[in-house]
Amino acid sequence: MKLNFCKMSFSVNKKTFIATAISITLLITSSVGAGGYAYRPSGSQDAGRSVMPVVGVIQYHTIRADETLLDIARQYELGFNEIELCHPALDPWVPEPELSILIPTYWILPVNQFEEVVINIPEMRLYRFFKNIGIVKTYPVGIGREEFETLHAVSRVADRKRHPEWTTPPSMWETRGRVVIPPGPENPIGDHWIGLSAAHIGIHGTNNPWSVGRLVTRGCIRLYPEHIERLFDEVRVGDTVEIIYEPVKLGVNDGMLLMEVHPDIYGRIPDMYGYAEQLILNLDSTWDIDWTSVYRCIDLQNGVPARVGTVVKGGERL
Repeated sequence: MKLNFCKMSFSVNKKTFIATAISITLLITSSVGAGGYAYRPSGSQDAGRSVMPVVGVIQYHTIRADETLLDIARQYELGFNEIELCHPALDPWVPEPELSILIPTYWILPVNQFEEVVINIPEMRLYRFFKNIGIVKTYPVGIGREEFETLHAVSRVADRKRHPEWTTPPSMWETRGRVVIPPGPENPIGDHWIGLSAAHIGIHGTNNPWSVGRLVTRGCIRLYPEHIERLFDEVRVGDTVEIIYEPVKLGVNDGMLLMEVHPDIYGRIPDMYGYAEQLILNLDSTWDIDWTSVYRCIDLQNGVPARVGTVVKGGERL
């Protein structure tokens, strides 16, 4: 997996530089295959930012006879939704062998305030920012089904537990009663629990990995077992967790304006065209917009960043 490095300028003393360099080296080394990418930190908590950096790289995969799309998604650290949106015509259980398919490991970072933990509901993806060293790691997630929508909120990590028990929530007591499931393979929240300050919401693992990238939970955020194990060690009590609803993202890479569109899974955007148009109209005059590409991107809603504009002469390049 390639790392997408951005230019960063900063001034530090020798000891700080060496310590930072060691930290970056260790984090990048440990994150090969774990979604670790360099990015340029914003240096502020400006919620008004609308054009963000782009990380990752498009890959391709040749399907083997014994593979499902779910296997391929997990291999490339994607949720099922991401591979399905790219290839809606393929049978997820018996895809065509020897077919070369695009792997969408390429993302526009979401607009956020704190650059700590960010969960974007429509794309079903979590971002863990390490803003002091300019690294972001990203993981696919499963979220709340329609009658138990994952809420848009800003909260904090309240507690962390290894090998937690799971108690049926009050909404299940009428049908299942109050049941406590001990740690082990039958525990639906897996081996790690990251509790949030928002009531009854947590980030956890699963004993059903194929549910990642789906609307399956009662509001919690679910990760692959291997991902929650990493994230558990990457967060601390008190870290800010932003749960946002951003189906359309704008990014910039090498003078190109990119757009990434995901389905409005909870039906919160009455007019996706108007929503996307307004995001672009809010930009300054730096960009020459290709509106045909904008509308094509909205029609596809495949979650893959696509070029919708170019920087005009004298505009900033990121």
